[in-house]
Amino acid sequence: MLNIKNLRQEYSLHRLDEDNVESSPFLQFKVWFEEALQAQLAAEPNAMTLATTDERGFPSARIVLLKEVDEKGFVFFTNYESRKGQNIVQNNQAALLFFWAELQRQVRLEGKIEKITAAESQAYFQSRPRGSQLSAWLSPQSKIVESRNWLEKRQEEVEKEFEGTEKLPLPPFWGGYRLIPTYFEFWQGRPSRLHDRIAYQKNETEAQNNSWEIVRLAP
Repeated sequence: MLNIKNLRQEYSLHRLDEDNVESSPFLQFKVWFEEALQAQLAAEPNAMTLATTDERGFPSARIVLLKEVDEKGFVFFTNYESRKGQNIVQNNQAALLFFWAELQRQVRLEGKIEKITAAESQAYFQSRPRGSQLSAWLSPQSKIVESRNWLEKRQEEVEKEFEGTEKLPLPPFWGGYRLIPTYFEFWQGRPSRLHDRIAYQKNETEAQNNSWEIVRLAP
């Protein structure tokens, strides 16, 4: 049996206080993301867990890559017919999680997901390596396929179909989503499990709908 219960690490690299965070959660995320980039983490710092639910409320989570972020939200790309895409149709409320273990930090977000425009999706799609463009066309993502050999034959067929075409057209079933956050939580590991948790909650009143309330949560 695996001896898991005794695995533990003491966190003591940084601290996080209400009086030294940015007033905007987007700015605070930018600060932490730039520090993750500067730390040259072994894993991709833009890797994030996307959690969705289906019409029954059953959850599903997977790693996707953040490709754009600004005050409108967090953008990622996928096959619209994939399991995650179908979940989003059934319930467009979702959550994101970034975990930067080397910095002893995580960021949680919750909000609503919407599609970005086809023009935005096409611009990103055609900036990808040609192999990635081909993979998007050939893969019926999340569907059952008979074998690896089937995928490789399908790859040959798609390569032949688009032979001589450097920038492939945007597949009608592929594109970008934007998560528009209503909640952020910044978690900083601290000694003895007394971690720092600072949350930003979107003010719902019409007069304050562009402002955020900053609160501390118990670890």
